[in-house]
Amino acid sequence: MNLLKTLAAISSMTMLSRVTGLLRESLFARAFGASEFTDAFNVAFRIPNLLRRMFAEGAFAQAFVPILADVKTQHGDEGTRPLVDSVATVLIWSTLLITIAGIISTPFLIKWIMDTSRQTPQAEQAAVFMTRMMFPYIICMAFVSLASGILNTWRQFKIPAFTPVLLNISFILASLFLAQRLEQPIYAMAFAVMVGGLLQVGIQIPSLMKIGMLPRISLNPIAALRDPGVHRMLKKMGPAVFAVSAAQISLLVNTGIASRLGAGSVSALTYADRLMEFPTAMLGVALGTILLPSLAKANAEGDTSEYSALLNWGLRLTFLLALPASVGLAMLAEPMIATLFHYGAFTAKAVHASAMPLMAYSAGLVGIILVKTLTPAFYARQDVRTPVRIAIGVLVAVQLMNLVFVPLLSVAGLALSIGLGACINAAVLYAMLRKRGIYVPQPGWLLFFAKLVIAVAVMGLIAYYCKIQFDWAALQARPWLRAGALFAIVAGSGLAYFVVLFGLGFRFRDFKRSGR
Repeated sequence: MNLLKTLAAISSMTMLSRVTGLLRESLFARAFGASEFTDAFNVAFRIPNLLRRMFAEGAFAQAFVPILADVKTQHGDEGTRPLVDSVATVLIWSTLLITIAGIISTPFLIKWIMDTSRQTPQAEQAAVFMTRMMFPYIICMAFVSLASGILNTWRQFKIPAFTPVLLNISFILASLFLAQRLEQPIYAMAFAVMVGGLLQVGIQIPSLMKIGMLPRISLNPIAALRDPGVHRMLKKMGPAVFAVSAAQISLLVNTGIASRLGAGSVSALTYADRLMEFPTAMLGVALGTILLPSLAKANAEGDTSEYSALLNWGLRLTFLLALPASVGLAMLAEPMIATLFHYGAFTAKAVHASAMPLMAYSAGLVGIILVKTLTPAFYARQDVRTPVRIAIGVLVAVQLMNLVFVPLLSVAGLALSIGLGACINAAVLYAMLRKRGIYVPQPGWLLFFAKLVIAVAVMGLIAYYCKIQFDWAALQARPWLRAGALFAIVAGSGLAYFVVLFGLGFRFRDFKRSGR
């Protein structure tokens, strides 16, 4: 399997997901702007979304895939079926119970996260209603995460990568055709979440049937809990919740802090977060997706040289693509926010408010992506404790940084704390991999970095010079000109980056990598 080709395929699907995601956010901003009701939706969606990332996608995926790959290597497809059925049964029943408990306790969760004394009763009521409506979303995502882990282990990457597009389509259709028909328009977005979740479940089923791994959900979860593979997975999942979800927990705490910084602050942080997730998903998530099963297979076979070589390839690609993305986001934060969101109810003031946290996020983008590249190196070896300890320390560090940065930078301080926390996380993960001899860097890193710095500097200067030639907020009346100008700047500066790299000796073939 050509890993670079696979990465390109996953990234292309992820790009489609992110492009439709940006369209969804643009339509959302145009329809609802940044208000107490958009804050209510973002808070409401963040609760089940956090649980999804912590349990259904985060801890579960990291614990399940290495065990699944190990069982598949040792026992083949038929021997893997009982594990898949047992895990599916436990996962679906547990998320069902979490959903019921969450729906009952929603008013208390909202009061804990939001500063309700600063919200109108209508906004608080909307947050409670939408949270309850969207809680079952985690059941859908639990199944999707299980299906993605199975398909990725069988080297079927495209459907899992395409799946998020369906949620975006649901959002887009709801904002265009449903919102104006409801007495409270923002409720259309909550309906869209549930429809999108069901669609994502549906698209997995044919692919699972094709490889003969469609899970059979038992009505007896107690019996499924007795499966030795389930025991192993649950043992890894408990501490893994903290390791893979540290940034999400920080984001949830930061949401509570942002809700105390004035109306629209949560939305400003959310819009910035959406743009930051574009390169994070295209590179970090895509790399993590293909590295985890490949690393798990290498570990199961005892091939340490292949293990280290895979990590070296992933790290080089991370710096090659994440570093220019970080500089690009910093240079073009306001043009991007203005071009994508500055329509309808989204004001010029909201553009500036959202651009500041985006610039702050960019300072930690490389760290955020590195964490997604390095963490699978531990989970593939079924080492959960090390990332857990690091994540807990980073979680504390982020909140300590908030005490410093929030008074100085307001909402942008929250984003800066998360970004710098990710950099600390990545640095410690890397140090531990080196200390234990798990990863041995291949020669040429110093020259590699020197060439990258030159190319990124040229790209950044071109982007900055072109950006200051326009008043991006004033171009609201000419949206196509604004979009064209931004596209030209991004394309031109990106082309300059790769031309300089080519001139310095970089070649496409140098980044090809085969996996087994």
